[in-house]
Amino acid sequence: MLKIGLTGNIGSGKTTVAKVFELLGVPVFYADDEAKKVMVTDVILIDAIKQTFGAESYFEDGSLNRKHIAAIVFNNAAELEKLNALVHPAVFRAFDSLEAKAKNAPYIIREAAILFESGSYKTCDRTLMVSAPLNKRIARVVHRDGVSTDEVTKREARQMPEDEKKKLADDIIINDDKQLVVPQVLALHHQYLALANNLI
Repeated sequence: MLKIGLTGNIGSGKTTVAKVFELLGVPVFYADDEAKKVMVTDVILIDAIKQTFGAESYFEDGSLNRKHIAAIVFNNAAELEKLNALVHPAVFRAFDSLEAKAKNAPYIIREAAILFESGSYKTCDRTLMVSAPLNKRIARVVHRDGVSTDEVTKREARQMPEDEKKKLADDIIINDDKQLVVPQVLALHHQYLALANNLI
């Protein structure tokens, strides 16, 4: 099975692109959503978080004490690194589980905001990046999340610059509100099916 890593900076529309692939019947793994999920479902991870950040990391009902975790990792790169080092293997386990369930699919997509930053792109056969001009991306996020331009700019600054990601990406979809996205997805879908057939 072919593994395609899908990424894009904030406001690029990578989730929209992922949904189009889903409509075509392609299994999509949303790494960011799964990261939140495994923190309350993966027993190995829960145990590790309690040991590292204290038993008060979870409430009695099993839900995550986000305020407690945020207070530790916010503005503390070393502690955030510790948390990520615990969460990443659990996300990989969840991906393996989806891959096993979708074993008859020609290819699978792993959607992740930090695909390149985390190094997880190395486990993919190909990488696909959704690109859009910065002013478009900022406007989309301001509209979507109701936040200030300044806040979006700060979030953008924490991500690897688009130009660097473009150098690492095998394929690029342009989502600039001028070029249609669906035909670009369809073209790549056929390309990935052909590549997957060559693996058989």
